[in-house]
Amino acid sequence: MKTSPEALPKQIALFLLTLAVLIICGLVLKPFLVAIVGAIVIAIVTQRPYLWLAARLRRPNLCATVALLLVILSIIIPLSILAQDVVRQIPQIIASLRSPGTQQKVTDYLSRHTLIAERLQTLTDSLDLDTTAKSAAAFAGKQFASLIGGSIGAITQIVTMLFILFFLYRDREIAARFARSLVPLEDHEADTLLTKLSGTIYATALGRCAIAALQGTLAGLSYWALGVPNAFLWAVLTGVMSMIPALGAFLVWVPIALYLGISGHWIKAALLGIWGGGIVSLVDNFLYPVLVGPYLRQHSVAVLLSILGAIPLFGITGIVLGPLAFTAADALLDLWRARSAVAIER
Repeated sequence: MKTSPEALPKQIALFLLTLAVLIICGLVLKPFLVAIVGAIVIAIVTQRPYLWLAARLRRPNLCATVALLLVILSIIIPLSILAQDVVRQIPQIIASLRSPGTQQKVTDYLSRHTLIAERLQTLTDSLDLDTTAKSAAAFAGKQFASLIGGSIGAITQIVTMLFILFFLYRDREIAARFARSLVPLEDHEADTLLTKLSGTIYATALGRCAIAALQGTLAGLSYWALGVPNAFLWAVLTGVMSMIPALGAFLVWVPIALYLGISGHWIKAALLGIWGGGIVSLVDNFLYPVLVGPYLRQHSVAVLLSILGAIPLFGITGIVLGPLAFTAADALLDLWRARSAVAIER
């Protein structure tokens, strides 16, 4: 249908108004991006168990409630317990570092390495202790306030995610129809696109969990072999942090290696550094694209670049949104090629 010249300004105004409203909606939803993406990922990954449960519990509200409780018991509560255990370990580590035995080991090490001792002495002499203490106190206060705010923000995201997840379970058909309505394509084209996007989320999430479990296991074996206290706890934490590509595991095994070194176990620290840097951290970069790439029908390089490029843009949700964007682009390009081929045949 052709637009008359008189109606063209109204069409343009309607387009601009719609665009402005969509931008405002996007800005409103931006603070809850983690919760929204998390709910969608869990809903898709647990789709098969949920359908099995729905076939036995015919009441949608009851089924969604039971599924939500299972998610809380299997994911949310274990992660909360892990966080509490890590927080409890921090004072013990600090007390261990401040113990006379540890300080004596550091003193003996510095006495054998005079160059390092001289550098540390020079650094200490150049510091204004009063100013440094005030700056450190201000920094600690700021970080504590950020930690409190971050904890409240994390709780808000979790509650919001669970709220969204409940309705994704209960109203999954409505959510599917809404997703189709957002795509300006024919029904069969929209179904193809949404199926590919769903498969991408499924493969990305499960692939990330598999690699994280492998990294946690590899790190845990090294912690156990080197006699690190609470090796199982740190192995689980390494696996959880490994969900962050390229950097996550590094945030756990490096402080542990430094702790071993300060405690006087320099050989163990060096071994952990070699194992962590050469095996634990690198297995993510190489194995994840190889495992997930075939399921996404994308090259390993494309998978890696999509994740590493999306994380600075979207944060932790970039793990999912990066491959999702590449899959959508590939599917839409296939659609254009198919339409062009049909047009040429005609």
